[in-house]
This record gives sequence, C-alpha cells and structure tokens, in this order.
Amino acid sequence: MGGLHGPVVAASWTKDCTFQLLSNCFLQKPIFTKTSTAKLSFPCMPFIGVAFKKTETHVVSPNISSPSVTTGLLDAWDDEYGGVIMNSGSLPMSANAFASAFQASLSNWKMKGKRGVWLKILQEQADLVPIAIQEGFNYHHAEPGFVMLTYWIPNEPCMLPASPSHQIGIAGFVINDKREVLVVKEKCPCSCSGVWKLPTGYINKSEDIFSGAIREVKEETGVDTTFLKMVAFRHAHLVAFDQSDLLFVCMLKPLSSDITIDDKEIQAAKWMPLDEFIAQPYYQDDPLSKKVIEICIAAQEDRYNGFTGHQLNSKIDGKLSYLYYDDLKNI
Repeated sequence: MGGLHGPVVAASWTKDCTFQLLSNCFLQKPIFTKTSTAKLSFPCMPFIGVAFKKTETHVVSPNISSPSVTTGLLDAWDDEYGGVIMNSGSLPMSANAFASAFQASLSNWKMKGKRGVWLKILQEQADLVPIAIQEGFNYHHAEPGFVMLTYWIPNEPCMLPASPSHQIGIAGFVINDKREVLVVKEKCPCSCSGVWKLPTGYINKSEDIFSGAIREVKEETGVDTTFLKMVAFRHAHLVAFDQSDLLFVCMLKPLSSDITIDDKEIQAAKWMPLDEFIAQPYYQDDPLSKKVIEICIAAQEDRYNGFTGHQLNSKIDGKLSYLYYDDLKNI
C-alpha cells in the first residue's frame, strides 16, 4: 500500500482530496491497495491486539434456567469483558424481524448483566444499518465489506475501546557504499512536488514496520533491501481524515542497485549523492526534515545506534512479536 510522506510529514485531506501540509518532509500518499511482489527479508508477525474469546454459546430465553435456544433472540457469543458479539451470519434479513429480535435480546442481555454489544453488519446487510442506529447503536468503525456498530447497555459512561485512531507510515533511508541515497519524486500536487525525497508509504494490516519499509522501497523503486535499524519516528495529529499519524524512519541496506519505478505513483527515482540530497532547499528550510536526515546520517556513520527489532513471545496473545530497542549495551 503506497504512502505519500512528503519530505517529513503530516497532511490533512481537503474536500478535493489534496493535502494541506503541516511539516512536509515525508508526507504520506493517499491509501490505495495494491499487490506487493516484494520478497521480505524477515517474516511478518501479526500485530498484538485485544482478543475476543469466541465461545460457542447462544443467547437464550429470558428464563435463564431454560437450556433451549429461543428462535426469537439474536445469536451471539460472549466476549471476555462482559459483553456479547452478535453473529453476523444469522441476522434476520427483515428490518422488522431484526428490530423485534434485538429488543428481546437486549432485555435478555440486561437481565444477565451484559455490558457492550458488538454488531458487524456486512455490506449485503446494509438495510439493517438504519434500523440498528434507530435502536440505539453507534458507529464504531468500517472496513471494506462491513461496518461495526456498538451498543452500551449500562446507564453509565461507555467503556468500550474507541475506534482505531492512528495510521502508521514508514520512510526508508537506503544508502549505498558510494554514499548515494535512494530517492524518489512523487506524482502529487502537494508542496513537496519536485523534491527528491525518501521512499515512503503506509504499512499494511498485520505487517511489521520493518517489513513495510522493505516492501515500500521495493514497490516504488524496484530495489531489494534488508532492515538495519529504526532511527526515529514522528507523531502528528489531525492528519488524513483527522487521524493521528505515526511515521517510522528505517535504515535499510541495499541488496540490489537497478531501479524500476512504479509509474502509477512515482515520477522518477535515482541514486543521489548524499551531499546533493541534503543540499536541497526544501530540507534546509524545514527543521523536522533536516533533523531526520541528520539522524539518518549519524546512524549510517555509526554515531547513533537507533533501534533494532527483536522477536519475543508475549503472554498477551501467545505469539512472537517484534520489540524495537537499542541493544548496544546488551540489555
């Protein structure tokens, strides 16, 4: 997935889908999905996230002692936080039937002391969305193919987690033995148009930061790389669609040199002498962009350590994940 980080960052969408820059040295591109053919140097590990325990239970009749399932109630699973997750696959297609079944189910959930209700409505069930809203559901988030709604039962402030609030971007600093930096010119109407900049982009769902950096560099320039270290990150707010934005700057080692650009997003790409790259007025005039490049150069000259990725197990989800830290002192 491409990303438009202009030389270092942040943008807010306007109605005509252009960017208004805050600090422009690595501005991220609009999000478009595309197939990646990059070969990653490390395996991708899934993100750590809040897990719901999907138990094979059903909502039963208001008579708790009765083991039978009442067909007039909605099918749902218990989560680990005293709430329920409704089964999208068994929702009534009729709006009236859905409203009636929800009211009956809500009474049952209240009696059982349930708290939050999660309702995923698939695209083909879109007619149920206004009914759910009328019944008191709120929008939580949407992704291709579905919208997630929530309902908070207790008469107290809602304790359900908020919708995703951040997008994560990467910038790849790739420098070869000739002290040439791999740079690109974006096809964009923003203020960084015409500036030679680092390859940037957004990471994909369930993709590690270092893997996203390797992939984006490959997609934009055709150059294969391997991850060395994370050198810095920038945190900005009210960027695209009023989301907060994290941009991680990664140092990568080139494994190839031939350049093949993605002409849908990139105007040009080349290996540029480091001195020529940092002499661009754009970088000299922007404190954030200038500092990022200074940090990258320091890391390349072994004057700055940065953070390397280490795989560790976590009891949160029982899986391996990456922890980035400076291990110079063998902590």
